[in-house]
This record gives sequence, C-alpha cells and structure tokens, in this order.
Amino acid sequence: MKSARNSRPDPTVPAAPVVQSAHWVVFYLDGGRYALPLSAVDRIVRAAYVTPLPLAPDVVLGAIDVEGQVLPVFNMRRRFRLPERTIGPADHFLIARTTRGAVVLAIDSAQGILDCPATPLIDAPSVGSNLAHIRGVIQLEDGLVLIQDLEHFLSSDEARTLDEAMREQAADAS
Repeated sequence: MKSARNSRPDPTVPAAPVVQSAHWVVFYLDGGRYALPLSAVDRIVRAAYVTPLPLAPDVVLGAIDVEGQVLPVFNMRRRFRLPERTIGPADHFLIARTTRGAVVLAIDSAQGILDCPATPLIDAPSVGSNLAHIRGVIQLEDGLVLIQDLEHFLSSDEARTLDEAMREQAADAS
C-alpha cells in the first residue's frame, strides 16, 4: 500500500470543488434585503440633507458633500418601484465605488456583512429579463438577497444626464 504522501491523484476521480468565499454588505430597503460586494463599499453613514439636482435623472435624489467631494445620491426606492418616503434621521447612506466614481445609495439600514460561498449566487438572467441593475440573487434559509450591480444601476442616458447635472451643479457652486 502506498503512503498518502507519495500517492498521486486518480485522474478518474473528479477533484473536489474549490469553494470561493464571497463577502457582501447586506442592507434593507422597505423590508427587502439587498447587497453589494464588500470590496465596493467604502462606508455606511447616517443620512444627511440631500441637495436637489434639478437636471438629474429621476432615480437620483440629488447630491451630498462627503469630505469635500460632491457625490450623487441614488434613490433605490424609485429604481425598485417601492413606495416613496422622506429620508429621516434613522436612515442611512451607503457610500460605494464604481468605475465611474463614488456614489451614495439611500438605504433604510444596514444588516451587516454576509460571508457565504460564491456558488449559491443565482445569475440575474435566470431570475428574469430586464434586471440590468441586479447582478444576482443569494438564497438564504430566511429569504432572498438581491445583489446590486452599481455599474449598471443607471442606463447610459441616465448616466449622461447625471454627468450634465453634476457639471451644472459644479458650475453653479463656482
């Protein structure tokens, strides 16, 4: 009998799957759970006054100043067709990074960090069509978590309109 140290893997036996770990920041919005990759999240802060951006797309509430940087605030409720409500002192802002720059999401509250294998992620196309801003779904014992894709949160037209509104805001501030 060969020792385990000198044995070679049997090519006819499938290799054990490599389990990759994924870390997600989970937050609540109107009772639903949503998430972003931990690597994309800078921080979560208490909500503050949002300066309206009159020329911005409908899914943008306005802008806030974060340490001297003016960032757009995305209205998750409008994107998901949830009932509108005024942002209050108990609400939070999630500050995240995208390839276009930092953005702010208006959320109800944060649940925390979820560490789970990447394999239970269900791709968005298998859930339904026209879900460009959803990357996928995580099934947990107590319900679903929708994974956001901030790179596709805005359509190309909305992104162009937001850029124009941000430029106008900067010009007005000068």
